[in-house]
Amino acid sequence: MAQIKSQMKRIKTNEKARQANVSRRSQMRTAIKATKAAVAANNYAEALELSKKAEALIDHARQDGILKLNSAARKKSQLMSLVASIKPAEKAEEAAK
Repeated sequence: MAQIKSQMKRIKTNEKARQANVSRRSQMRTAIKATKAAVAANNYAEALELSKKAEALIDHARQDGILKLNSAARKKSQLMSLVASIKPAEKAEEAAK
């Protein structure tokens, strides 16, 4: 156990930050799982909405240093690919025009 007063304070601060990071990471993972579930249910509108929320959480995790740059980019890219894979045919035709 730390004997120096400043180190004891730092231990408390680190624990608070760790708890915040655990919470933020959990929210991000839950949002990703919800998006994947909507994709599995073939619900494009819901999947698109949930993916936007998940992207925002991924960006916040990146800003807070919970994720590294490439990890965040990879997660966002995978989500967008999943959502695009169930895009309705009529929307795909309009996008091609």
